[in-house]
Amino acid sequence: MTRRLFGTLCGLVFLVNFGRVAFPPLVETLQLQFGVGPATIGVVTSLVWLGTALPRIPVGYLLTRIPRDRVVLGAGTLLVAAAAFTASATSILTLQIGAFGLGLASGAYFVSAVPLVGELFPERVGRMVGIHGAASQVAAVVAAPVVVAILASFSWRETFWALSVAAAIITITLFVVSRDGSTETGTGVDRDFSAALGHWKLILTGILLIAPAGFIWQGLFNFLVSYMTQAKGFSPAVASTMLTIIFAAGVPAFSVSGRLADKLPHVPYIFALLVAFTGSLFALTYAQGFVVVAVVVAILGYVVHSLFPALDTFMLSSLPDDARGSAYAVFSGAALLLEANGSGAVGFLTEADFGFELVFRTLSVSLLVVVAVLALLYAVDRLPGLSRHEESVV
Repeated sequence: MTRRLFGTLCGLVFLVNFGRVAFPPLVETLQLQFGVGPATIGVVTSLVWLGTALPRIPVGYLLTRIPRDRVVLGAGTLLVAAAAFTASATSILTLQIGAFGLGLASGAYFVSAVPLVGELFPERVGRMVGIHGAASQVAAVVAAPVVVAILASFSWRETFWALSVAAAIITITLFVVSRDGSTETGTGVDRDFSAALGHWKLILTGILLIAPAGFIWQGLFNFLVSYMTQAKGFSPAVASTMLTIIFAAGVPAFSVSGRLADKLPHVPYIFALLVAFTGSLFALTYAQGFVVVAVVVAILGYVVHSLFPALDTFMLSSLPDDARGSAYAVFSGAALLLEANGSGAVGFLTEADFGFELVFRTLSVSLLVVVAVLALLYAVDRLPGLSRHEESVV
């Protein structure tokens, strides 16, 4: 039952993430369809990720009352409805509402499913979270070519109609699989939401480690196609290829990084990934030509996607059983509330005639400063809620 449930979760996380990453290859199309500029579409993509962030803390409380697998089922049902609503959008407002709904579904899913995976496989948290993340990442890899193929024969709406139908099928399958097992599946022991507040220092550290990089990542991948066409001079087809490459690099990253996170000291490993992300982003702003850009994009994609299972493993392994689910919900929700503004910020800056290269160079230098400060705090044992001795033996 555990294997079948995990396999179904991997199917649903594929669809949940597809709903989030279907928008970047549609940026140009949606601008033409609704007659708006990059700042407005940047708001649409930001709403997806704001939607991903907002339900996490309330759902974290809900998880102290309702088994995790039931919340996952609710998230799947919401995905079906939100995808259908998005496909029916006739104005920029309804498109924004649909995008926000897709985000809500993904937020409810991840905050309930990731701790559920950790509960199902307590001895292999990093490895199984990595596999689950890799399944999510496959959706990001195929999103651009699938959307392009759909646009070649249909309209952008069919992307979300197909998502709605597929989500309905997998949600029904999950319902059948979960009913076939123990009624205690996914209940956990974290019944006291207030216990999460006692770990606010550790939660703050997690946010500091991921939110600045996540903010930049949101702005980068949501506008990568536009960045590649405007700043690098690539055709739309080549630009979409770069989007595929940056996500494809994340497939092995999730699996490999999850296993490394089980073996290496968590925080130093995360710092190494942050420095690599900063360096590869800065290098991308100077890269020219298909081969060079593709190589840098692949490195950047591998590094940034390695961050996510590393942070999840760090948090899930560091938090006690009685507060794991609720504290993880607070951490991920608060972090994503900050990260989600990245695409809106980049859209606003580029519409204000700041070039993509200047924007991303400035962001990469800013991130390097943040990482240096955090590394210094870690070196003097002043990161909130964490001592170097305790972290080294987690």
